[in-house]
Amino acid sequence: MSTIAIFGAAGNMGTRVSRALAAGGAHRLLYVEGTEAGVEKLRARGDVATEAVAACGEADVVVLALPDVLIGRVAREIVPRLLPATLVMTLDPAAAAAGRLPARSDVSYFVTHPAHPPVFNDETGMAARRDFFGSGLARQAIVCALMQGPEEDYARGEGIAAEMFGPVLRAHRVTVEQMAILEPVLSETVAATCLSVIREALDEAAARGVPFEAARDFLMGHLNVELAILFNEIDWNFSAGAQQAIAEAKKVLFKEDWKRVFDEREWAASVWRISGGDAG
Repeated sequence: MSTIAIFGAAGNMGTRVSRALAAGGAHRLLYVEGTEAGVEKLRARGDVATEAVAACGEADVVVLALPDVLIGRVAREIVPRLLPATLVMTLDPAAAAAGRLPARSDVSYFVTHPAHPPVFNDETGMAARRDFFGSGLARQAIVCALMQGPEEDYARGEGIAAEMFGPVLRAHRVTVEQMAILEPVLSETVAATCLSVIREALDEAAARGVPFEAARDFLMGHLNVELAILFNEIDWNFSAGAQQAIAEAKKVLFKEDWKRVFDEREWAASVWRISGGDAG
């Protein structure tokens, strides 16, 4: 039985991870919080807080379920205190990709992140279909990276990640750098930005007189079929008129060099800011 210390155990992600690991019953869990408010949240849900120093001396695995801006500072405080061969897990690539994890050769660093349940899925129950984040009802893929440590720690980390984010559809092994391309670049810098523009376009259509519910229904249906076309869920192509509209609109909506957001210099600067900038 592993002893897993969850730092930030009372936060949103920490609570989710704590519940998932506790439900499995395969580990001894230590709940660590850095504020009195966090300790009170643990107490209210029936869990006892463990002091950080004590947790460092007992844990085989440390999960940093913390905001990106805090991971570097907390890691610098606790990593020197960890037992040799401890597996340190972060749940987002930003701090790791930004170099926030302190050097120590006898601990392992493992980074994982959920992909969230996919748009196209085979969930049948309504609760699972509405599990947008992946809170234990709908299946989702996960991505995992062993940043540092012996190869056997990859399997150890992936197994714990699968418990935290299950049920798991697929587990993909990537590098930390590749995970940084997935998030923030692909999923946030590009996808979330483009989707926010789509939402603004919906509001603009309504502002120009189209009834909002009519515009929303029209857009949701078209998004469904357009995603199916673009991601090869159906054997179909855009009409000639739609292809012409896309080609013309790209010149208006996007700069020619927009793909530079994928360049290492760009994403490295992004994860540095996300993980706290010079204050991290």
